[in-house]
Amino acid sequence: MITCTRKLYFDAAHRVMEHESKCRMLHGHRYTVEATFEARELDAVDRVVDFGVVQELLGGWLDTHWDHNVILHENDRALGDRIAAETGQAPFYLPFNPTAERMAEYLLKEVIPGLFVQYPGLVCWHIRLWETPNSYAEATLTEV
Repeated sequence: MITCTRKLYFDAAHRVMEHESKCRMLHGHRYTVEATFEARELDAVDRVVDFGVVQELLGGWLDTHWDHNVILHENDRALGDRIAAETGQAPFYLPFNPTAERMAEYLLKEVIPGLFVQYPGLVCWHIRLWETPNSYAEATLTEV
């Protein structure tokens, strides 16, 4: 198996509802996403996928939806509404707490498949999401 991995970066705020410690407070991170792809066969120039395509598609999605935004649980709309009223930004809501684990899984299973439909045979099978320089979560497809 041949794979390629692209790193992408974004800054965002979140809070983890009902967290037992200070992560229950609104705070921010400099996130790093490592997206690993494989293809049934290499393309005409012997690549899994051009790194620029990953930057354009996944990086574009991150820039539009998560970068310099607030990522909240959909049950945290009271906070999101106050933020929107004060700043004019539209918080991004997830159907679960925005932990690194669930955000990685969301990218892998919900976001990325729709972004790369024009590349048949290309699969993102692994996401590593760094929340801090020393802490990350991973999501991996069990079948590729």
